Amino acid sequence: MTTAPETSKAVSNWLIVVAIMVIAMILVGGATRLTDSGLSITEWRPVTGVVPPLTHEGWLEEFEKYRSSSEYQLQNAGMTLGEFEFIYWWEWGHRFLGRAIGLVFAVPLIFFWVRGMIPAGMKPKLVGLLALGGLQGFVGWWMVASGLVDRVDVSQYRLAAHLSLAFVILGVTLWLALSARFGTASGKAGRLTPLALVFWGAVMVQIALGAFVAGLDAGRIYTTWPGMEGRIIPDGYLAGLPWYQAIFESHAAVQFHHRWMGYFVGVFAFVAAFLFWKTGDRKLKGLSHGIAAMVVIQIALGIVTLVHAAPLSLSLIHQFGAVVLFLLAGSAAWSARRAV
Repeated sequence: MTTAPETSKAVSNWLIVVAIMVIAMILVGGATRLTDSGLSITEWRPVTGVVPPLTHEGWLEEFEKYRSSSEYQLQNAGMTLGEFEFIYWWEWGHRFLGRAIGLVFAVPLIFFWVRGMIPAGMKPKLVGLLALGGLQGFVGWWMVASGLVDRVDVSQYRLAAHLSLAFVILGVTLWLALSARFGTASGKAGRLTPLALVFWGAVMVQIALGAFVAGLDAGRIYTTWPGMEGRIIPDGYLAGLPWYQAIFESHAAVQFHHRWMGYFVGVFAFVAAFLFWKTGDRKLKGLSHGIAAMVVIQIALGIVTLVHAAPLSLSLIHQFGAVVLFLLAGSAAWSARRAV
């Protein structure tokens, strides 16, 4: 397919930097969740919160606020100030990185806009992306607020929403970066576009299911493979809940779904990769190899992470693998839009 001639390498490079920062944000957010640090800051101060405690008295004040939370009272009673500082820095770093992404996006956007460097038709999309970033800040606080009263963790529903929106932002950023570099597609979409988009969506669903596993700490039970303690469908799948509630709230169920969706995505990946390879399109052919290899690596990482009861290091590597597979799937969808 032909593409519009208007491109901007500078805009593309800027969006790639933003995408790298979003990836870092996803990984720091994962570490914040896995170290139980996300509830250490009990207030949402979008502007003044950029400054951490600078004195001993400031640290004691922040610690006192945390001591009033349910997580401290029900799980961390007796925590020392030093232990609190450790989890505080993880959450502060996560929020600081979010603010930094906002600045790195907004300031160059104004510059490129004033200089007339933004490719035709991309301005409203970039404004929409900026709005998504602002929404993500609100969703992040909405998630944290769910864990401050009568809980020791945030709601897994809100965690899944927060992580899913992060990947939506990453996906849109990737799409716009590629369009700014190579041009916006024109004419009829390539015949494999629907398949590529559905595959990208399937990867996204698997990532959201992983958020439910992380939100419920469900990766630390049933640490056997291929069965779940010798069974295909684990004991306690419903956990005494109605089926429509159990699929999101039963620890056994959310792990079961994440496992089997992973197998589905694996098969889907090989089918899609084969069809991409058959087109003969140079970009799709290269991406087909990456997708096939990455899905094998990611499934292997998932199994290793599971059987070791989801330690921090392996969990973050597994999450990074999800990011790579997501970017490959998104690049394939973008390329399929332009292929014959």
